Amino acid sequence: MAYQFKTTEERSRLMSKIRSNNTKPEVLFRKKLWGSSIRFSRKESTMPEKPDIVLNKHKIAIFIDGEFWHGYRWEEKKKQLKANRGYWIPKIEKNILRDRQNNRKLKKAGWKVVRFWEHQINKDTEKCLQKIKKIANENSK
Repeated sequence: MAYQFKTTEERSRLMSKIRSNNTKPEVLFRKKLWGSSIRFSRKESTMPEKPDIVLNKHKIAIFIDGEFWHGYRWEEKKKQLKANRGYWIPKIEKNILRDRQNNRKLKKAGWKVVRFWEHQINKDTEKCLQKIKKIANENSK
């Protein structure tokens, strides 16, 4: 059974602890990049789309998306939502749409966009790193 919140304040307090940057998967992947001598910027402020990690030299924008917030297996998960569907469904769908728009803007500006789900980083960081190395090598040619 899902946890039942007793008050709106309790829910609000717990939700406020959810981080939007410097999440564990982001930090883990940045450490892996740095350890592989791949230099990057974090949350590039000059880019309106705000990727989590930016490899300026190779024009690669990396996003590490949380499964809930960015709609991993959304059609399946949407059916499972029980609480506050009128709020969460439009919110997540708006996030999905914004992600697609941001991808298009960045690609149009000449950037290679790479999106990883949190679970990909947590399960197989090395595989994600190899993907970035491959793209960086292709962009260097």
